[in-house]
This record gives sequence, C-alpha cells and structure tokens, in this order.
Amino acid sequence: MSTPENPSFSQSPQFSSSPFPQTLKLPSIHNPAPLLPPPISDCTDDNFPGKPEKLSTLQVIPNGFHSNLTKESSGRVFIQDPPWISSLYMKSLLFRSKNRSEVKIEFQETERRKYYLLRRRQIKAETEAWENMVEEYRELEREMCEKKLAPNLPYVKKLILGWFEPLREAIEKEQNSQRSKKQKAAFAPFIDALPADKMAVIVMHKIMSLLMMGGKEDRCVRVVEAAVQIGVAIEHELGCCLIELLTQSAYVQPPVDQSADSPPDVRPAFRHFFKIAPRESGQNVVKKYGVIECDPLVLAGLDKTVRHMIIPYVPMLVPPKKWKGYDKGGYLFLPSYLMRTHGSRKQQKAVKTVPPKQMQKVYEALDTLGNTKWRVNKRILSVVECIWAAGGNIAGLVNREDVPIPELLSDDAKEVKKWKWSVRKVKKINQERHSQRCDTELKLNVARKMKDEEGFYYPHNLDFRGRAYPMHPHLNHLSSDLCRGILEFAEGRPLGKSGLRWLKIHLANLYGGGVEKLSYDGRLSFVENNIAEIFDSADNSLNGNRWWLKAEDPFQCLAACINLSEALKSSSPHTVISHLPIHQDGSCNGLQHYAALGRDSFEAAAVNLVAGDKPSDVYSEIAERVHNIMKRDSEKDPATDPSALLAKLLISQVDRKLVKQTVMTSVYGVTYVGAREQIKRRLEEKGLITDDRLLFSAACYAAKASGHGQLECCNSITEERGSTVVDGDIGSTWELFQAARAIMGWLGDCAKIIASENQPVRWTTPLGLPVVQPYFKTQRHVIRTSLQVLALQREGDSVEVRKQRTAFPPNFVHSLDGSHMMMTAVACRDAGLRFAGVHDSFWTHACDVDRMNQILREKFVDLYSMPILETRYLLEVLASAMDSTRSQIHLSLDSGFLVLHLHYIQVHGLIAQHLSGDMLKVSSHGA
Repeated sequence: MSTPENPSFSQSPQFSSSPFPQTLKLPSIHNPAPLLPPPISDCTDDNFPGKPEKLSTLQVIPNGFHSNLTKESSGRVFIQDPPWISSLYMKSLLFRSKNRSEVKIEFQETERRKYYLLRRRQIKAETEAWENMVEEYRELEREMCEKKLAPNLPYVKKLILGWFEPLREAIEKEQNSQRSKKQKAAFAPFIDALPADKMAVIVMHKIMSLLMMGGKEDRCVRVVEAAVQIGVAIEHELGCCLIELLTQSAYVQPPVDQSADSPPDVRPAFRHFFKIAPRESGQNVVKKYGVIECDPLVLAGLDKTVRHMIIPYVPMLVPPKKWKGYDKGGYLFLPSYLMRTHGSRKQQKAVKTVPPKQMQKVYEALDTLGNTKWRVNKRILSVVECIWAAGGNIAGLVNREDVPIPELLSDDAKEVKKWKWSVRKVKKINQERHSQRCDTELKLNVARKMKDEEGFYYPHNLDFRGRAYPMHPHLNHLSSDLCRGILEFAEGRPLGKSGLRWLKIHLANLYGGGVEKLSYDGRLSFVENNIAEIFDSADNSLNGNRWWLKAEDPFQCLAACINLSEALKSSSPHTVISHLPIHQDGSCNGLQHYAALGRDSFEAAAVNLVAGDKPSDVYSEIAERVHNIMKRDSEKDPATDPSALLAKLLISQVDRKLVKQTVMTSVYGVTYVGAREQIKRRLEEKGLITDDRLLFSAACYAAKASGHGQLECCNSITEERGSTVVDGDIGSTWELFQAARAIMGWLGDCAKIIASENQPVRWTTPLGLPVVQPYFKTQRHVIRTSLQVLALQREGDSVEVRKQRTAFPPNFVHSLDGSHMMMTAVACRDAGLRFAGVHDSFWTHACDVDRMNQILREKFVDLYSMPILETRYLLEVLASAMDSTRSQIHLSLDSGFLVLHLHYIQVHGLIAQHLSGDMLKVSSHGA
C-alpha cells in the first residue's frame, strides 16, 4: 500500500497533455524536409570533413577487428561515432560486397546525406525559434476567433497569449511614432530592427525567464537586469522602452468567482516601482533601485509550465563548428564566443589579438570536447518523470509543493515577533523551491525534446581562467546528478573484462558514504555483497526496495545498476554494450596541483599522487579530528565554556561531507566567513537544527573546529619531515600544507606588487591561452530612459588591488587544471577514446578506463615537466610592474619549499637588497 512517504509509481505515465506545438521546434524526423543538393550557401563544410571517414572511424582490417580492441573485448565489432546507422545495417553493408571501396563509398554517401539532413534541422532550430513562436501565437488567436473560446492551453501560454496582441500593437505604434518624429529617441534605430510581433515575443519570454531564476525577492526583477537582458536579445539597447510597453499592455484576471453584478477584476500583470537598497557599513546615503514586480497570478503555476519557454542555445544535432577565433566556432548561426569575458574589455582584447597559431591547442581541445556525442538515457528519464509527476521530494528532486504559511494564533508581542520570523523563513524556502522547480523543469524540457534523437553535441567555450564549459546551460554533464543520470554516450562499446570491473567500481563510487574510499577490492566486495539490491533497483526501480535512493548520486547510481544488471544477467557479460561514462576524479585536486608545483612528496602522498593500497582521504582524516575536538569540548563545563553545548549538539553530525568543501576550498584561500557559510549549508541540508540563531552559532563553532582539525592534520604530516606548524589565526580556515601555503603566499605577493602599479595580473597558460584577471573598479554609466534612470556598471581603469591579490592563486591553479583536462582530452581522442571532462573529473567508456588513466597521468607529468614557476610562464605576470626596476628573478625548489633568488628588486621604494645567492624562503608576509 502506498503512502505519501513511499508512493507507488506508474512506469509509463502520459507526461505531456498539451496538443499544441512545443516551443523548441526541430523538424520531425518522421517527416523530414526533402534533401536539397549539397552543399548549401550557409554551409561550413569543414564541419563535415571532405574525408567522411574522419567522422566515423570505421576501418576494414584483415582480422575483422578495430585496432583499438583489446583481446578481451574482441568478441564484438563496434563502430565509433557517428552511429547513425544501426549495427545490423552496418553488418549488411560490410558483407554485401567483397569490394571494400564500394562499401566505403556507400557508407560515406549515407553518412553525408544524414549529416546534411541533421544540419538543416539544426539551422532551422537556431534561426527560426522566435519566428515559430510568433506563428504559434497567431495560430492560437485564429483558433480563438473561429471557435469563439479560449483553447485549453498550459498556464504560461495562456498568460502570454493574452498579452501578445496588445503588446504587439503597442510596439508597432511606438515604431510608427519614432519614424514620424523629427527628433528621434536614442533607441529609434533599434526599435525598428525587428518586426513588432517578434519583439513582443522576445520581451515576454525574457521577463518570464528572469522570474524563473533564483534570488527573486517578492516576485521582483531589477529594471537594469531586465533592460540589459531584453536589449542583448535584440541589439544591446532598447530594453526600458519595451519593458514600459509591456507594463502598459499586459493584464491578468483572477478566475471568475464573483457575482454577475461585480465588475471584472482586471489588473496589470507587471508594475514598476522603486525599492530601498540595504545599507552597507558606513553608508549614509539612501539608495533606491527600480524593479518590475509581477502579480501573484503570474507566478502561480509558472514553474509547472516552464517547458513552454524558448531555449535558444540547445544541444546541437551535428558537431559544432571548429573554433578558429574569438567569435568563430560553436553554434552554426547563434552568436558564439570562445571565452566568457563578462564584459571585460582587456580580456577580450587579449584573446582577440593573440596569434591564431598560439591558440591552436586550445581550439583543438574545445573541438574535441564538442565532438563527443551524447544521448538521453530513456530509462532514467522515465523514472525521473514518474517521481516528478508524483510530487518530487526524493532522489534529490525538489518538493513541488510550497510550505504553508504559518497562521498567527496569538496577539502576544513575542508570539507575533516569532510568527513574523517564521513567515520570512517560509517565504524564503518557497522562493528557493520555486527557483529549483523552474530549473528542474528546464532540464527536463530539454531532455524531453532530445530523447528521440540518436545523439547530440555540446559546443564548449572557456571561462577567463581557461576552464571549459558546455555552452548549453541546462541539461549538461557539468550539472547535477539529475542531468548526469539522464545523459550517456551515444556510442556504445563492449565492456570487456576490465570494463566490467570498472563498472562495478564506478557504481560503488556513486553510492558514496565512505565506500568510495575503500580499496578497489573493498569496493568490488561492496558491489558483490549488494548484488540482489542492485538487481532489484534495475528491475523495479520505483516499487521495489529502492536501494539506489540511498546513494549520494542516486540517478547516476541507478543508471549503473541497470547497466551492471544487464551485463551480469547476460550469457556473455564482457560483450554487453555500455554507453555509461565512467568517472575518474582528482583527490582534492587543488592540493594535487600545489604538491606537483612544490615537488612535495609528503603532500603528494596525502592527495594520492603516489601509489598506495587504498586512497588517502584528507577529508575523512580531518572529519575524524574535528569529531575528536568536539568530543573534548563536549566534556567541558557549559557554565564556563559555551562551546560545550554546541559540541554536544554537533558531535553526531560531523562527517566527511560536513568538512569537505571547507577543506577543499582552503587551498583557494577561503575565509572564515566563507567556511562558516559552507558548513551552515551542510547543516541546513541535514535538517536537525531548525532554529536560525542556533544554526548560525553552530556553524561558527564548526568552522573554527574545522580550522583546528586541519591544523592537527597538518602537524601530523609535517612531523614526519621534522618540522611543526605554528598556530596562526585559527578563527579562519587553515591552509593544509606548508609547500602549498608557501606557493600561495608567493603568488599573492606577486599579484600585490603588480596591482600596486594599477596593472591587472596576467599570464599565459601552458596551452597558450592569455589570461587577464578582470577585477577592476566599476564606473557608473547613467542612461535616462522613459521608465527610469538606469545606472549601468562598466569596467573602469583602476584595478581592485585586494581582489587581484586574493584571486590570483586560485585562478592560476584553475588555469592549470583546465590545461591538464584539455591536454588529456586531445590525447584521448588521438588514442581513439571517447572523452568528457568536468574540470578535475575525467570520463570515458568502461572498457577504456585503464588507457585513459595512463593518459591522464602522462599528461599530468608532461604539464609539470614544463617550467611553470619559471620565466617562461609565470614571471611575465611581473613584467608590467617591473619593466624598469627588475634586475633578475629566478625560481628554484628545495625540500618542497618554494625558494626565490632575489638579485635586486625595487618597487614603490620597496628594496630587497642584493642577496648574492642567499636562499630566501618565501612566506605569506612577502618578498
């Protein structure tokens, strides 16, 4: 019998009730457009190589097997991407003729035809999304007129349809008005840039999209944010005028429950007003900012109909354009940029002016990541849809219902104050749930659209540090467990003996709870001991024991259960085809890079850069030490030591997960406040402390205890090499290891010197990418509009000295891990592997994990065989500040400590005397 806590699910519900076209329009694969003679004029034929064999690695080899096949997996032939032709059809091609050239020509022609069909669909999706929506609204209007009633539309479409015609007319009127005026408004050239109906659709969808995003207090969107979003969508201008027209044209009406004599309650859907900004410390001037507030009726049901919003940057049906420049690559027609510069002019200039030859390795890596073909795992999607239709609230999915607003039951002043606090808390929770529900719907919307495609691709670009990201923002492998569970490689490969072993290890890793830190044999034993639960999870995912729900990554764990169950029930497990990406993750990756930079063997061992019987786990060790600290504190007298009560409260909640983020970010210079907030979020997730004040006090205490735990761990390591750590500011999270701390300090000191000369810190990554830190003081750019005065923040000419200094060490390390991932991607491609990367996590097919492991280690060694801390890469960061004052700087390493040879430096009167070969150990107080 099902209960609210343990609902039963139907495995095949009908998920889409709307008979009307969806917004993301891809021409039907069942009714394809007729093939036209290729190529077409807008084609970039280097996307489909003149040598189609590069698109597929099909080779006919005398023994009948691909050269990359191992002996253990040679029972089956597999075809590499693109698998547009089924394996049975391919076999019929192979054996249809003994003439290999005829087979090859026939295969190439089939691939070319399918490529051009998919490419036309991709072009249509990129260029006609807004036009299709306009036509849909016009069709719905015609239907309303003909039938004299409103069609049965989803909530959000019903709202927008009612606003469409009035807003279109208002925009058209404004366009005509601007044409006839002698003194035209500044936006006049832009308001005529698009037809009125298309502009209307853009404005409505952009406003509604902003309302779906997180952090929207009291149903409001800031005018500056809305104006910029709408302006960018049209032509970087014009937003305020269109917002004003929307506020004047869009209305809502509650359901009719009034008497016939009452006038209809029609009111504006949006209104513009000003709010008072919270005062910052030392601020005397009261600041206001304009917002657009939506009526509660607009939000009602919005998160349930997100699927009807337009998403322009969807996954691609064909491989992305090859990158050849700052704005040359990625999507075929949608604007695509190599780097996410967020308006930093200096970073844009650096990337635009770099010689193309210098960027070739970066382009090649991004092309490799973009050419990995994905597909939707339909079984996982079906499970997700069932849970979501039943209300969510399990497997990490947000509850689809709001928390009820508490009622005021007393007039007592204390009770009223307590009630107001509760109401604020509930409203905050509901705002967060609304945002999460919208986010989940957007992800599922894309999955529904792509589930029947044979495969799709993610164009990638970079952040300013050189880390790679998919350009599509919702359903991608860098996102949550939900997305990672739904996605899998489009190409399948036989497991083989080693692949079956890695699949089991992967399942144990996804289950988590400390299992992932056992030895490989221990993890394999865990899987064998739970094999009945794994089979039950695969066969009866929702109405069985639901063991997979206990995993830290439940949807990914379920996908692994299904794949492993299929293999183990097969008469030939090693030949079962697997599409599942298997992950190999770094261990506290920031510290791994610092250990390699510092050549410190002790620190390297602590973060698994050297071999061992089982993984070292810094997080678990520190969690144990924090637990011991709290145990000691809990035994103290609460009358003399207030921490005793907090220790008793927290001692049962200390685990690896509580301290992991704080330890991980300590290497990036996290502050005490940052550590406190991280731990506060983990305690909120546990849900055992409900009082906000007590939660805050507990987080403060736990952050300090975490600092003590890291210090104890640090001393235990340094004692092995005959030194100890001096207790510094324990109130802040303590950097873990001495070599890492020394390098961080030296990098920060370099940045401080550079920034003091009003220069941004800049460097070139090992792959040739120029990096400029975008931390400048902003300048206000005031624009007077018909709606209000907008104050836009633009990059100024003065650097933020403190931000340049504190951000440089983590940014520099992130640029190194990005370089390592991209080097690994290209090497895996050259070895015939399918590869995907999430910063310090490396993914490939199960059968190829051993080869990928070898490659990623080789590339890590290659990376740190370069002179990264010498003049070739790093010391250019000092050049701009020391052109006339630097004599000579050299770096060397000794016993794991960063050592600086200073011959003569003079900056701002700071003189470091000629040290004549003396070795100066660099610490955080500077050179």
